[in-house]
Amino acid sequence: MFDKLDDLLRRFEEIMNELAEPGVTDNQKHFRELMKEQSDLTPLVEAYKEYKKCGQDVEDSLAMLEEESDEDMRDMLKEELSASKKRIEELENELKILLLPKDPNDDKNVIVEIRAGAGGDEAALFAAEIYRMYVHYAETKRWKVETLEVEEIGIGGMKSVTFMLSGQGAYSIMKYESGVHRVQRVPETESGGRIHTSTITVAVMPEAEEVDVQIDERDIRIDVCRSSGAGGQCVNTTDSAVRLTHIPTGIVIYSQTEKSQIQNRAKAYALLRTKLYDLEQQKAHDAEAELRKSQVGTGDRSEKIRTYNFPQGRVTDHRINLTLYKLDKIMNGDIQEVIDACIAADQAAKLLKMGEN
Repeated sequence: MFDKLDDLLRRFEEIMNELAEPGVTDNQKHFRELMKEQSDLTPLVEAYKEYKKCGQDVEDSLAMLEEESDEDMRDMLKEELSASKKRIEELENELKILLLPKDPNDDKNVIVEIRAGAGGDEAALFAAEIYRMYVHYAETKRWKVETLEVEEIGIGGMKSVTFMLSGQGAYSIMKYESGVHRVQRVPETESGGRIHTSTITVAVMPEAEEVDVQIDERDIRIDVCRSSGAGGQCVNTTDSAVRLTHIPTGIVIYSQTEKSQIQNRAKAYALLRTKLYDLEQQKAHDAEAELRKSQVGTGDRSEKIRTYNFPQGRVTDHRINLTLYKLDKIMNGDIQEVIDACIAADQAAKLLKMGEN
């Protein structure tokens, strides 16, 4: 581990020297790559430098203890020694986590797709609430939210909604939300007061750029039509909606959220690239079944990652056996505690696997 850390420290110093050279910004692509590499290495380098300093502090304290006869001074040195040793242990764990292989998609924006599963209108209502939960959470992270596709029902629910979250490290955080979310509560439409169980599916996909996916225009069928649903002066009066059909996979993208056909076409292509990229990723991950199952199941109640129980005011994440009695706060976007717990569990699992190898 320490040989690798020394190599990374040398690489960091090389980057800093190169960034200090005149004319480094002449090649903007290379400059951006250097800046990103510097940003990625900074937390690790800072932790390693502190680790080495604490190691030196331990050596210094031990040397002084051998020479010191005054009891008060010896007690103070022992306290400093104990504090340095404790910090070294903490830093060793931090460094192990920082050395874990990084998901290449972690820095990307995400496209989130929420679909109502089992439960009819109640599932659609819950899908709309989970959508709002993520929007509120995105606001706390200062992420940009952009709706790409939405299919609403008349009572305020959503059969499906697809939206993009743009912000630093969005995928590294939101990827833990993929799966089936289950709700248990008395629906507003239920007169008998019985608790119903409904499900929705959440798919979180890293945004694919043009360099990630090449689309052959011969594989695309493009249809334009008038937007449906409520609209303003332009919507419903011009052929602004765009439907893309990717013939090899059968993926259909319908975009009508913008007034301009050009804007809707751009959104549709961005969403298609992301879905094709996600498809390729799933194929690669399926070859390593131990690492990942399909991120979204069938919407059946048995394939759940999280349960939101309204009568008890609790949220349970079944992957990590975490239960929190703060349902109202979570539904208002306060999901950081759940995400942090998922990240910690994921890191622990990877560290365990690394130790076995």
